[in-house]
Amino acid sequence: MNNFTSTQDQMKAVKAAWDKAPAGPKKDAALTHYQAAEKAQTAKNDADCLKSLDAAKQALA
Repeated sequence: MNNFTSTQDQMKAVKAAWDKAPAGPKKDAALTHYQAAEKAQTAKNDADCLKSLDAAKQALA
């Protein structure tokens, strides 16, 4: 599996978790990180994308 697929899969997983999360400050914080991950992915910067996704997961935890 290449990094692109791995990043894509993680984007989907975090988005799914975000969709299920109740509204509130945790969800808002996670959205900010998710949007940063989208920007990093668009820029083809996998390292920053994955870092932002990890931050989004922690925000939802």
